[in-house]
Amino acid sequence: MILITGASSGLGAALAKCYLEDNQQVIISGRNKARLDAVTQGQGTHICAIDADLTSDTSVSALFDQVGLLQAQSRLHTIIHCAGSGYFGAIENQNPAAISALLQNNIMSAIMLVREAVKRYRDQAVNVVVVMSTAAQVAKAGESTYCAAKWAVRGFIESVRLELKGSPMKIIAVYPGGMDTDFWATSGKTIDTSCFMSADEAANMLKQALVSSQHGYVADITINRA
Repeated sequence: MILITGASSGLGAALAKCYLEDNQQVIISGRNKARLDAVTQGQGTHICAIDADLTSDTSVSALFDQVGLLQAQSRLHTIIHCAGSGYFGAIENQNPAAISALLQNNIMSAIMLVREAVKRYRDQAVNVVVVMSTAAQVAKAGESTYCAAKWAVRGFIESVRLELKGSPMKIIAVYPGGMDTDFWATSGKTIDTSCFMSADEAANMLKQALVSSQHGYVADITINRA
């Protein structure tokens, strides 16, 4: 069983469809129930949607409670955290309320999700895949607060990795480059995305990279656009 957050659109929705093609049991999560239901429509019985606000500890706990009930059908082996949002612009022009929302959507959602996953599964062979951005690897002009959020998430998960040393639970960091998704429409940045990766392309590459063996796994994945 795979839990995918931020799956109402973009990479999360594309990953859900990829894993359904392998007859995996998939749980998708996001804040918008109607958009989640649109992703599940016509996809059969191997997928279900659970709406949750990942910035809320009680909502995250309720999400995992529901996942636990579904584990009678299949064991949870992978969590892919795709939830997040973008906000760009020169720092002097950025709105304080929008900055606060950006930090909540990116940093707090990752912390609350990973915190609850570790509480419940640290002694189990569960892979926690945290999708960030290449903005967590290099500074970018006009993306100061977005970079700050992604660098914070990177520091957080690298620290949690140290706490999980010797545990069967693994943290996998993913750094995708530009994708042609709805992300840009709400980011405040006008950009030509015609040469960017599609969500389906990125999902297929990530799915292949997440294949592990008995004695090894890929810990850090960068998916660059051509």
